[in-house]
Amino acid sequence: MVTIRCRDVTFPNIQAIIFDKDGTLEDSQNFLRELGHKRSRLIDAQIPGIGEPLLMAFGINGDTLDPTGLIAVGSRRETEIAAAAYIAETGRGWIESLAIAHSAFEEADRYLKDTANTSPLFAGSLDVLKVLYDADLKLGILSAARTANVQAFVKRHQLEPYIQLCQGVDEGPSKPDPTLFLQACQSLGVEPASTLMVGDSAGDIEMARRAGAAGCIGICWGTPAAAHLEAADVAISQLDEILVLE
Repeated sequence: MVTIRCRDVTFPNIQAIIFDKDGTLEDSQNFLRELGHKRSRLIDAQIPGIGEPLLMAFGINGDTLDPTGLIAVGSRRETEIAAAAYIAETGRGWIESLAIAHSAFEEADRYLKDTANTSPLFAGSLDVLKVLYDADLKLGILSAARTANVQAFVKRHQLEPYIQLCQGVDEGPSKPDPTLFLQACQSLGVEPASTLMVGDSAGDIEMARRAGAAGCIGICWGTPAAAHLEAADVAISQLDEILVLE
């Protein structure tokens, strides 16, 4: 058991820490913005005029990505269904709308497959993971991205020695369903009551709270006072604010 402190908040008897990926460990804002633009352009090519409303639905405004928006926090399936709903508003049937959205998303993935592998770790993240691992904490990643994407991220940044769980959302529930956190804890062999969640979205925090986590650490790089992190036990602006007490 380890005691963790963030700013003026202390979490005793911690066995594990589960991290979100996008916006928490991975600086993926530029990629997600580019992905959203590509998806909307592909759909707009088939249904002129739908591109701008789709961007708004994704949470993209010009060069700005809303950290609480759909593409930043939603799963691939949720984003695809939302796009299909906008397509269906043009008078197309639901099955056709789903097919158009799915095809556009797949084509965007193919187009950006190389770009997807260029998002960096946030500065200092690897050092923090090493310190936490050396403190005998079990570490995992629980993301709304596909599991394959989480695994690729861990491999790309050579995090395999430190990360013991790579869990994404492929089918079934997505954040903030507490089932995901409970599954992650079970895979790590720990109880939720001895596990911390670190994430950059309200969904991360709600999920962990509903699962009975030991605590929730919100992170918004450079802006710890972000309104969407108010429900966290503590909000930080960089990962090295997570300290292990001797």
